[in-house]
Amino acid sequence: MAMAEVADGVYRFSDAYVNFYIIEGDDGLTLIDSGLPSMWLPLEKSLRAVGHTLRDIRALVLTHAHFDHLGLARRLHESLNVPVWVHTEDSFIAKHPYRYRHERSRFVFALTHPKGLPVMASMTRAGALNVQGVDDLSYFPGTGKLPVPGSPEAVFSPGHTSGHCGLFLRDRGILFSGDALVTMDPYTMRTGPRIVAGAATADSALNLASLKQLAATKASLVLPGHGEPWTRGIEDAVAIAKANGPA
Repeated sequence: MAMAEVADGVYRFSDAYVNFYIIEGDDGLTLIDSGLPSMWLPLEKSLRAVGHTLRDIRALVLTHAHFDHLGLARRLHESLNVPVWVHTEDSFIAKHPYRYRHERSRFVFALTHPKGLPVMASMTRAGALNVQGVDDLSYFPGTGKLPVPGSPEAVFSPGHTSGHCGLFLRDRGILFSGDALVTMDPYTMRTGPRIVAGAATADSALNLASLKQLAATKASLVLPGHGEPWTRGIEDAVAIAKANGPA
């Protein structure tokens, strides 16, 4: 797992083409998404390298509940009593991570877009087929600050899933865009700002329309669920994503 401090007190963890993040707060750490099951030990080692432990995590906040963002959730909750926060509309997926709507057949899409197969293989090796759901969830609304370290604000941005939310650090101009806007589509390996392909997105038209909520934050740094950080601002990223359209 590669770890990098992408802003003061904000760390990006990246492995198997999946990103998740840590926010340092005055009273502990908030984990934004949680990757895949094999990432537990690498996360533990990475945190130790910057003077923290897993016990410093006070909350896990999910941008959405797809399996590649839910991977460590159940273990964190059961082993360390970390609350798992998610929007109500994604509660079913959080409990049943392989049962979610998507526009296009993943099997057919993979046959017609073989460049994404190495990504899927890498995720599988990282435990993508062994993600456990979480029944005991904490819910947050689509707007307002969350009562967790760093106080991220929810930005309701449905489409990829029904309850997808970006998370915004207003005082720092940092937006965690989840999979509403990525800079690498794991299903096609195309890079640059875009939405994720219909093989994983529930409603591409709604996803594209929801990008206006992300753009309204005017964030200067965008941290996506897949791909590299975007440093040219969310408004520029949204314009490019809309031009790229659905896949």
